[in-house]
Formats: sequence, structure tokens, C-alpha cells
Amino acid sequence: MLLIPCPWCGPRDETEFVYGEAAVNRPSDPNSLSNQEWTEHLYFRENPKGEHTERWFHRAGCHRWFSVRRNTVTHVISAAWPPGQEPKP
Repeated sequence: MLLIPCPWCGPRDETEFVYGEAAVNRPSDPNSLSNQEWTEHLYFRENPKGEHTERWFHRAGCHRWFSVRRNTVTHVISAAWPPGQEPKP
């Protein structure tokens, strides 16, 4: 089980959170996309190996979004910070 450090509530079990990808660019004109383009936008994402920044929502706690830097191989979380701020080293 992953222990996620919420910036407001402290470390909590991963079952309290919902994952949301960071830096997903939304289409500027969604009506202009073909079915193939929508499929690619919705279902085909990068799956980086190593350090990656993610967004998480604390649904069972403070109901806030925040960013997490996590290694996708080891699942070690090296930083967590509120939106609009920079991670602390």
C-alpha cells in the first residue's frame, strides 16, 4: 500500500485519494477533433519510467488537489506540495 503525504493532512493511505494526471493539455477546440483524435487524447498517455509529477485529490480528507513527485518504478514519493507552489527540496 502506498502512503501519500497530503500537504494539509499528513501521510495517509492511498485508498483515501484519487489520481489525476498532471499537465494534460485539453483540446482548445474539442468539436474539431475526430473520433481517432478523441480516443488518443482520452486513452493514450505517456507512461514514464522514473521520477514523475502527478496530481492527487484527497477525497476522504481535506478535498484538495496537490502535486506529488513519485518514482514510477519504486513508488517512492520524494515530494508533495500544494498547487501553485514549488516542491521543497
